[in-house]
Amino acid sequence: MRVAVLAHEQFPDRAKTAVGVLRYADHDVVAVLDRETAGTTVGDHLPDLDSAVPVVESVAEAPDFDALIIGIAPIGGGFEDSWRPDVRAAIERGADVIAGLHYFLNDDEEFVALADEYGVELRDVRKPPDDLTVAEGVARELDVEVVLTVGTDCSTGKMTTTLELVEAAREAGFDAGFVPTGQTGIVIAGWGIPVDRTISDFTNGAVERMLKERADEHDYLFVEGQGAIVHPAYSAVTCGILHGAMPEHLVLCHEAGREAIHGYESFPIPDPGRVAELYCDVADPVAPTDLLGGALNTSGLGESAAEAALTDYGEAIGAPAVDPVRDGAGRLVEQL
Repeated sequence: MRVAVLAHEQFPDRAKTAVGVLRYADHDVVAVLDRETAGTTVGDHLPDLDSAVPVVESVAEAPDFDALIIGIAPIGGGFEDSWRPDVRAAIERGADVIAGLHYFLNDDEEFVALADEYGVELRDVRKPPDDLTVAEGVARELDVEVVLTVGTDCSTGKMTTTLELVEAAREAGFDAGFVPTGQTGIVIAGWGIPVDRTISDFTNGAVERMLKERADEHDYLFVEGQGAIVHPAYSAVTCGILHGAMPEHLVLCHEAGREAIHGYESFPIPDPGRVAELYCDVADPVAPTDLLGGALNTSGLGESAAEAALTDYGEAIGAPAVDPVRDGAGRLVEQL
């Protein structure tokens, strides 16, 4: 499927859905929409992709595409009105629109009317199933080994790390599957439940349900984590995933140099070793787990500084540490 990705004023640093689609989705991305950096290419911003995909100002400048993906997930998941002309133009060009926002396109009267007129689909991937319920507490009984990515904060690379772990595990000969719990992972994988949109009582059950659906298909399941246990706003979803998945192993994700919770800078991030202990302590009464290793985002550092940061991070958490984008996740998979 040919897609264009909307990422206005946020590409690439604050457009993790856009970056995730570019790196991992099985789509032909024909353009990224970003008014601020129009005239560049994806490769100018993400050198590791070596991509000539153009960054353009609007839908009007984009080549033909089958779907427009909203590639931004702002705090609160709202829809910015400045995106409306591009969404409208995409529909009028006969393209579907895919969004992972808390704001549902199918609740927008203008978009619904236009979609009906032009015969296109509006896909709200952040809308969970209607029949979710509480967990049964049986994930540890399933015939599958579960690895969960957790973080010191939001946007520390949990989805990226999870997908890199799946790739490394498959390369090592393991039968591995990916369990997406957020909008970007769902867009990439084509299935999943957006756990941050579930009723609080049903979060654990939503994760357990996905594991039960895939346990017979794989020997290892790598679950995409959300939020952080030390986050003042998003800790509930983190704990729900941790107890619903009952993982045997954790991988702790962190961004080099980040010292405070993004968007909540009055809350410092504790020492990563302490955060790792907290995760294991909170998991222990439900299903004991261990720290498989750490994943560190060193994208803002040069090579030598990145190596030093990885050494320090590994020592802080007492486990092997990698930058999964620079180095792959093979060293963590070896721990299995």
